[in-house]
Amino acid sequence: MRRTSVVMLAMAALAVAGSTATAQSKSFAGSWTVIVDPAAPAPAAGGRGGRGGLGQAATIVQDDKTITITRTTQMGEIKSVYKLDGTESKNTMTMGENSFDQLSTLKWEGAKLVITTTSNFNGTAFTSTMALSTDDAGNLVVDGTSPGRGGGAPTTTKMTYKKG
Repeated sequence: MRRTSVVMLAMAALAVAGSTATAQSKSFAGSWTVIVDPAAPAPAAGGRGGRGGLGQAATIVQDDKTITITRTTQMGEIKSVYKLDGTESKNTMTMGENSFDQLSTLKWEGAKLVITTTSNFNGTAFTSTMALSTDDAGNLVVDGTSPGRGGGAPTTTKMTYKKG
């Protein structure tokens, strides 16, 4: 009886380790361009189109230890490097003449990579999340949640990117 329990426990551990390794081997590397949804309203003039997503285009480089996302946005090119081991990553963002640090952690939820970022800008702290996954067509899907303007309800976005 005891031997059966040990064998079943070992099999369960291998199954969990195998599924974790599979999820963590998922790569989002490549050059990505936003797919514009013709039904979606256009961002307001001077707006931040792509809020919660990667911007209009992005290049992702991924190895065993890090994922580097270089985004092309209306504010210019933004490069962020994140550690894939779940430890905190620090990226400094510049907006105009102001700079602030963003502290991020990553975790795998199945085949989805979730990046949780906390920032403090001009004395206001906020947390946002960005989840990367792929759809059945191989497109990159980015689901984002960011604080609402003026303390309002959080803003959620979903943007899809094609490779190439």
